[in-house]
Amino acid sequence: MSHAVIFGGTGLIGRAAARRLLAIGWEVTTVGRERSRMPEDVAAAGGRFVAADRADPDRLAAALGAGADLVVDCLCFTAVHARDLLPLLGDVGSTVMISSKAVYVDGAGNHVNSAVAPDFGGPVRESQPTMAPREDIDYRTRDGYGANKVAAERVLLDSGHPVTVLRPSKVHGDGAAKPCEWVFVKRVLDRREVVFLSRGGSGVDHPSAAANVAALIETAANNPGRRVLNSADPDAPGALEISRIVAGHLGHRWEEVLLDDRAPAGLGLHPWDRLPGIRLDMTAAGRLGYRPAGDYLGTVTAELDWLVSADQPSEFDHDYFAPMLNYAVEDEYLAAG
Repeated sequence: MSHAVIFGGTGLIGRAAARRLLAIGWEVTTVGRERSRMPEDVAAAGGRFVAADRADPDRLAAALGAGADLVVDCLCFTAVHARDLLPLLGDVGSTVMISSKAVYVDGAGNHVNSAVAPDFGGPVRESQPTMAPREDIDYRTRDGYGANKVAAERVLLDSGHPVTVLRPSKVHGDGAAKPCEWVFVKRVLDRREVVFLSRGGSGVDHPSAAANVAALIETAANNPGRRVLNSADPDAPGALEISRIVAGHLGHRWEEVLLDDRAPAGLGLHPWDRLPGIRLDMTAAGRLGYRPAGDYLGTVTAELDWLVSADQPSEFDHDYFAPMLNYAVEDEYLAAG
């Protein structure tokens, strides 16, 4: 029986990968800090949990044991993380590192976390230039995240081991720590009768279902090698379409207010407010034999059902979403006529 070890196995991508591999008969070890985050269905399907901190190389080695056919690292953010992983890969058949589209830069050097929005001029291929690798800046900062990811990628790709680097976009699925769809789900739960969308809802930021990332992980496991692959859904719906998908699935109707540049600042904000839009080219993954688990509509419903059934949905009401859920500003705009 093939064996996979998933670092960060209780997180968004890790749990999706565990489900996918368990369903096709793999033995799966999920590694995380808190057993309480282990999904019940993963445990019921035979998933094994090992407690370990990603920053502790000795615990990672103990979790890996005698080796594995596949290692999936969902928590490799820096070159240090990558170097800690290298001594473990001698007894691993294939390794998948989860990176990010945040590594890409346009012709002017802008990236997704820049003050100026990047313009890639079309779907982004894996050959698109990336940020320069950095190890001297905190990966938790806007300029440090992508640069540290590039540094980690290079350590692993230059190691000689069969490592596949996946670069997903806006990941969605149950278990998300910051589920973008919450912006619209929260409105449904609050029975809001109007949804405001900046720039007419035309913004696009390519979604990546965790289930589709998991499908590509399986493809990479079956085809060991050194490569970089984009990982995104087969479609890239705009914000207006996403708002309609969420409302429709949850049986809610609202009036759509499609704002233009004359709208007050801060009105109609949402996570897909990207112009020029960002789309990832999936040709390379397709050539490897990858087939997606589904399109956005077919894969996002699991997250939506999870969000409305959450015991404490208020846990998502943090600072990231607050400007996008400013009902007072919306009500004032409506009252002004």
